[in-house]
Amino acid sequence: MATEYEPRIGDWYRTPSGDNFEIVAYDEDDETLEIQYFDGTVEELDMDSWRELDIDAIEPPEDWSGSLDIERDDYGVDLDLHSNDARGNPLDSFD
Repeated sequence: MATEYEPRIGDWYRTPSGDNFEIVAYDEDDETLEIQYFDGTVEELDMDSWRELDIDAIEPPEDWSGSLDIERDDYGVDLDLHSNDARGNPLDSFD
């Protein structure tokens, strides 16, 4: 089944094989678009190829880190740190 979706930058889609991708660029003059899969792979398609895709529109993924190739340790924060840790609230020292 061919796609009925008009390409818009920022829209997310899923292929029948389960690959998720986002449209990241669209050139109306050249009639080409670039898509980026969740794993970071970028692919350029012409409009004829786009129209032949069998895809479903989806919501953007909650875990945005896939295309950035970021590991949990690379976030730059301690995700296991909770507000009730022994350090306490730094505002408690103010009068």
